[in-house]
Amino acid sequence: MTMTYYTLGNSGLRVSRLALGTMTFGKEWGWGADRDTARAIFDAYVEARGNFFDTADLYTDGTAEAWLGEFIAERGLRDTAVIASKFTMNMQPGNPNAGGNGRKNIMRAVDASLKRLGTDYIDLYLMHVWDRLTPAEEVMRTLDDLVRMGKIRHVGLSDVPAWYAGRAQAIAELRGYEPVSALQLEYSLAERAIENEFVPFGTRHGAGIMVWSPLASGLLSGKYRPAQTGNGRLDGFRNSTHPGFQKFTQRNWAIVAELEKVASEIGRSMPQVALNWVATQPGIATVILGATTLSQMHDNLGALDFEIPKAHRDRLERASRTPAPFPYSYFGSQIQARVTGGATTGDKPSNYASPVLIEGESASVSTN
Repeated sequence: MTMTYYTLGNSGLRVSRLALGTMTFGKEWGWGADRDTARAIFDAYVEARGNFFDTADLYTDGTAEAWLGEFIAERGLRDTAVIASKFTMNMQPGNPNAGGNGRKNIMRAVDASLKRLGTDYIDLYLMHVWDRLTPAEEVMRTLDDLVRMGKIRHVGLSDVPAWYAGRAQAIAELRGYEPVSALQLEYSLAERAIENEFVPFGTRHGAGIMVWSPLASGLLSGKYRPAQTGNGRLDGFRNSTHPGFQKFTQRNWAIVAELEKVASEIGRSMPQVALNWVATQPGIATVILGATTLSQMHDNLGALDFEIPKAHRDRLERASRTPAPFPYSYFGSQIQARVTGGATTGDKPSNYASPVLIEGESASVSTN
């Protein structure tokens, strides 16, 4: 595939449209890839010219960060690699300050991640999840301090309410802190809730969306069927209370069925079509790939080598569409036309500003 790079949000950080997720690096959680397989997955991604690596201190109890750091060092890629890691989760039972988003934990967590990664800075550091307690002012001030200290380069938020993301960005703008460059959120044909608030927020206020679980924890890969059980990850979570793994619903089975038909008709695998759909939706900066086998990684890396025909895209849209909840149901043309008096009214014409895309060979300064 031909890898292209775009800036992340309003930052100057160039990242590939497909990122490599490392939550599958290690078997501490009962599933995932062993060390040799993880290295092969890493190598395949690098050889495809991917440069964006996503990890977290929680993943496989620290193994993911450690392996990622080692793999990057072995190939001498630190200047090339863009490393994203996350804090929030607690790995010290009984110690409430070893988790959460307070200043004490952020400072502890970043040093621990730097040590495991074997580096002196993290390119993008993200809050892993809203803890419902820590003020956004404390989080953004602490992250800005880490930028000024040189321990991190850019700031992001994962799994937060939209109002919290908006407040954090407003605080950063008002006080001159490092702004939020990325939002890491779940998004797929089976989970489209971010379209109501997060996509408009990200596109208007400079936060590129990093998609996690674009295959809905494997549901959209085609290996699950309504009346069958097997050894897949979701099978093991059938009785789980984890909200991220509650995927076996009648709506989702209907989406899987339509995805299978579309993939067959255009001659692509189901994962490739699902990933392509996500990556080409509005507001999406990069899509995180989470393979457990080398064959999965090779298949996923072909996700951007084609375009989904409009007729097929429309079918996926109809199968996965969810009704807009209030107040978003009031923002369609049915109500907004009452605001404009029925006159066609917009923000800017489609040709108002052309996107910046740099292509071609670099100029030579050699006379040879």
